[in-house]
Parts: sequence; C-alpha cells; structure tokens
Amino acid sequence: MNTIEQLVKNESITDIVSAFGIGLAYPSLDRMIARYRFEAVANGELLMTYTRLFEEGVLANGDGPVAIKGPNWKAPKFVLEKRYTESS
Repeated sequence: MNTIEQLVKNESITDIVSAFGIGLAYPSLDRMIARYRFEAVANGELLMTYTRLFEEGVLANGDGPVAIKGPNWKAPKFVLEKRYTESS
C-alpha cells in the first residue's frame, strides 16, 4: 500500500483536507480521495468538509483555485507526528 493510500484510508476527511487543501485545488483533492475512499466523495462528505473548513477559518481563499491556510489552521496530528514520512 502506498503512502497516499494509507493516509486516505486511515485519516479523517477533515484532517486530509486540512493538510492537502492548502496545496491542491478541489478537483485534485476529489481525485485523490475518490481513488481510495470513493464513498466520501459519493455521499458528499468531502464537499461538506471542504466548505465547513472555509466557514471555520481553517482554509481561506488564495490566488487562483488553491486554498491557503486560514487564521484558524492547525497542522493535523498525523502531520505533526510525521506519521507518513518515508525514511531513506
């Protein structure tokens, strides 16, 4: 199982969007998550979470289609723990 697959299958949609929403446009997030956890896209969880994170100030509008860190952004626990960092 690759790193992205592990992450998408094991972490909450909120944490995934908080971490990757600041580097990927929504269509890219959709594809990344749908590949390993289609039900989160199909049932609207991804879109509702993405919208909620903007409302809560976790994400903010940047230039173009990619969000930036909002005033209430905090790194998800899996990022702080470097849980998916591959060792060389």
